[in-house]
Amino acid sequence: MRILIVEVNWLGDVLFSTPAIKALRKKFPDSFIACLVVPRAVEILQGSPYINELIVNDEKGLHSGFRGKLRLAKELRKKKFDLAILFHRSSTRALIAYLAGIPRRLGYATWKRRFLLTEVLPMPEKDSTHRVDYYLDIVTSLGCDSQERLYEFFTTEEDVRFARDFLSAEGVSPGDFVVCLNPGGNWHLKRWPKENFSVLADKLISGYQAKVVFCGSQNDRELIAEIVSRMSHKPIIAAGRTNLKQLAGIFQRADLVISADSGPLHIAASAGADIIGLFGPTSIRVTGPLGRGKIKIMQKDSDCTIPCYDKDCNNNLCMQKITPEDVLEIIRDRHSL
Repeated sequence: MRILIVEVNWLGDVLFSTPAIKALRKKFPDSFIACLVVPRAVEILQGSPYINELIVNDEKGLHSGFRGKLRLAKELRKKKFDLAILFHRSSTRALIAYLAGIPRRLGYATWKRRFLLTEVLPMPEKDSTHRVDYYLDIVTSLGCDSQERLYEFFTTEEDVRFARDFLSAEGVSPGDFVVCLNPGGNWHLKRWPKENFSVLADKLISGYQAKVVFCGSQNDRELIAEIVSRMSHKPIIAAGRTNLKQLAGIFQRADLVISADSGPLHIAASAGADIIGLFGPTSIRVTGPLGRGKIKIMQKDSDCTIPCYDKDCNNNLCMQKITPEDVLEIIRDRHSL
C-alpha cells in the first residue's frame, strides 16, 4: 500500500504527529509512506526511519495559488497513492488529495471538506485532547497502536559533532553547567518578557557559573540582541548559527533548556533534555512537552481562560507573572525537575 500523510504547518505540530507516523509504520511495515510537508518543517521529519519520501509542499512558491495547487495534485497523481491521511484539517489540502485521485482519504470531518473524504472521523471538541493524541486517534482508526506518545526527532553523528565543536569553540568544557535559553516563538503572546531573560541569564552566569546559550533562528537575533544589551555578563549566541538538527545536538549536551511553548521547546523534549517550560496562554493539557528528560512546567493563575487566543491582549499578564526568581527556585533544587 502507498500511503500519503498530509502534514501540518508548524514545527511543534509536526513533532506532535511523529508518534502517529511511527504507529502507522508499525502497523504497515511493508507499505510505502510519504509525507507532504511545508518547507519550514522538512527538517523535523528528515532522517525518520518510518518515512520513505518527503514531498515538499512549496505553498509560497511552486505550489502557490490555484495553478500551483493543480500542479501539486498532478505531481501526487503520478505517485499513485492508495490512501491519504490528512493530519492537516485544511479543506484545500483535502481537495488536493481528491484531485490527485487518491481513492481513500481519511481525516477529521469539517463541514467544508466532509464530502472530499471517504473515511470520516468526528472532529474532537476544541482543546479537549493533547495534540499527540489528536493525530494518534486518526491512525488508530486504521488499527494502529496508540500507546507510544513520545515524539521523536532524529539527528546524526555529524549533528552531535557539530554541537560539541560549536560549544567547545565558545569556551564550553565537558564539565560545565550548560543552560539553553530560547526567548523566541511564532506567537509573541507566548513569549516571556525579554527583561526577565536578561535577569535570569545574568544570575545563572554569576550565581551558578553557567554557560548560557541563547538559541533560536536568524529571526530571533534582534530579540536576543536586546536581551543581551541589558545583561552584565556575556552569554553564547547560537541563534541563526545552527539548523534544527544541530540545535537538537546542542540540546542533547545541555543540562537544562528553558523556553516558552515553542518549536524549540519540543525539539528539546524530543532530544531528552531536562526542561523548564514557561506557559502562559497555551494549555499544558494540549501542547505540554512530552520527552524522556525531566520536565517542569511553570504556569501562573492569571484569572484568564486557558487556552486563550486573544491576539489583542494588551498586558500578557499570564507570562509576566512568571518571574526570574520563580525559575531560579526550581534550578536551586534540581531534584524538582
